[in-house]
Amino acid sequence: MKSQFRQVALIGKYPTAVSGTMAGAARAALEDIAQFLASSGCEVVLEEATAANNAISGYRTLDVAGIGKQCDLGLVVGGDGTMLGIGRQLAKFDVPLIGINQGRLGFITDIPLENYRATLTPMLRGEYEEDQRSLIQAQVMRDGECVFDALAMNDVVVNRGATSGMVELRVEVDGHFVSNQRADGLIVASPTGSTAYSLSAGGPLLHPSIHGFVLVPIAPHTLSNRPIVLSDSAQIAIEVVSGRDASANFDMQSLASLLHGDRIMVRRSEHRVRFLHPRGWSYFDTLRGKLHWNEGG
Repeated sequence: MKSQFRQVALIGKYPTAVSGTMAGAARAALEDIAQFLASSGCEVVLEEATAANNAISGYRTLDVAGIGKQCDLGLVVGGDGTMLGIGRQLAKFDVPLIGINQGRLGFITDIPLENYRATLTPMLRGEYEEDQRSLIQAQVMRDGECVFDALAMNDVVVNRGATSGMVELRVEVDGHFVSNQRADGLIVASPTGSTAYSLSAGGPLLHPSIHGFVLVPIAPHTLSNRPIVLSDSAQIAIEVVSGRDASANFDMQSLASLLHGDRIMVRRSEHRVRFLHPRGWSYFDTLRGKLHWNEGG
């Protein structure tokens, strides 16, 4: 079989975050997949931290920037958190990604590990569906200066402190005042993030093809304060009016502590993440499988 992809980067989760048994399973899976890719005619490159933390040798290694500049495909083995992290970093390089699920839910790492050979074989030949996902660009502005800048694939979340009461947040969209909200926090989610924290907080599901954000209050004081879907061409500003120890999270993987008067500016990023799925893939199949629809009696 001749692969359409010449250089394939293998990226995995690190055993430092899991137990010894799980670490061994992660390493074994990566080694098995690397051998499969090599036998399929691909030049296999390991992301350098993946190789080091899993003690895998015998393959060329590159950092993320090197992968972005040199590789034709990224193969991510892990859970959605692993994919979120690498997806944000590789988006500016336009490298497509395939996710093999070795985590739990697997909304965006959707190929089961036990079935990866049968699924990947036609995909490497070019038989796949492409699915592009928008990213969120967010900045924390303090006294007119940017003190924190981050990308998010899922969401930007402004939260109250762990031991304090509600926060009060002033929300603007494209410079227009929307409301002052008293709540435990506020979520700005992309369509990809609509199946994450936003869904748990009562937000709607957004199909990935929708160019939108969903603004979801977390435990609002006013029960009429409901989620709203906005165009992702809008710029959203969230100002911290009151409340102690507020923070901003970006995909729950980066954090900025906030002061009163700080403004979190949210807009669509110029970059998108490219996911490849097996031929015949459907977003609705993913929802049925992951959310256990049609299982009622």
